[in-house]
Amino acid sequence: MTYEAEVQFKFDATYTHDYTRGFGSTIGDDDFIPEEHYVITAPAADLNCKQYFKLFEKFMLCVGMDPKSIRSGAMSLVFNDWTNEEEQRKVCKEYELTMDEDLDEKFKEWVKRDEEWKRLKKGPMSTIELQQQTDFRDSAEGAE
Repeated sequence: MTYEAEVQFKFDATYTHDYTRGFGSTIGDDDFIPEEHYVITAPAADLNCKQYFKLFEKFMLCVGMDPKSIRSGAMSLVFNDWTNEEEQRKVCKEYELTMDEDLDEKFKEWVKRDEEWKRLKKGPMSTIELQQQTDFRDSAEGAE
């Protein structure tokens, strides 16, 4: 048994100039293409979900969508009021994202790390060891 499938995205547009309206009437006929037809086809038998999204992204670019709007639309499929928070967190983990609700805890972790780093940089007499090591190297180089 053979299975064949094809997916198509089709876009047809026509433009008719209207000289009777205000501002738009100053735009000339040569500023528009009177007819546009786009057909994007792909074999669909073995496409996975990401490949379908990539194909649809190409179609949306073809019809004039902004890449930023496309990304925003894709993210809105996950991060909306109708998607379970657990599912949203799975996506965040997969793409190493932090949800707004978790930023306060992340900030506290960063502050702890900064304080620990400062403590480690200080020597036993509260001097910065990194500076002492640099000074020692400088004096050793001068002795050669």
